[in-house]
Amino acid sequence: MKFCSACGHRVSHVIPAGDNRPRYVCDGCAQVHYQNPNIVAGSLPVLGGRVLLCRRAIEPRRGFWTLPAGFMENGESLEQAARRETLEEACANLGPAQIYTLFDLPHINQVHVFFRAELASEHFAAGEESLEVRLFEEAEIPWKELAFRTVARTLECYFADRLAAGYPVRNEVLPPLAVTAVTP
Repeated sequence: MKFCSACGHRVSHVIPAGDNRPRYVCDGCAQVHYQNPNIVAGSLPVLGGRVLLCRRAIEPRRGFWTLPAGFMENGESLEQAARRETLEEACANLGPAQIYTLFDLPHINQVHVFFRAELASEHFAAGEESLEVRLFEEAEIPWKELAFRTVARTLECYFADRLAAGYPVRNEVLPPLAVTAVTP
């Protein structure tokens, strides 16, 4: 951030009085500009033991499979965001939903929340952000073609919990992936 969105003056990256973290503070009007994590809300839609996945039509990870999910909008609840994303990406409606997985990703300033829910009907289709949408049995999941770790982890939890016949709410911190050096 270089300029204040309130008055247009330059901002400085300093620790404001009474705070303990560096923030962008306007040099003109002294407005403190807080930057907080983004919330991604999504669903784990199931139908008869099969899971609904969407092949992404947009970046990042275009062409990879994902659960329907996206950034939460102002003015909506977590569940409303998950339902909206499911409708937008898979043209599908959900039945009753329960929070299932919560992932803290501090290295990218995000929190991902997935709701587990049965599809309200067998009607679904690819929305604008999806190339295709399909129901998968556990053995058919394209594990190496999943777009995000939070999606893979949610699916791992679901199939393990399904065997145990219980679905506890899970909250995990996912660290950044280790980067391996490539030598020529």
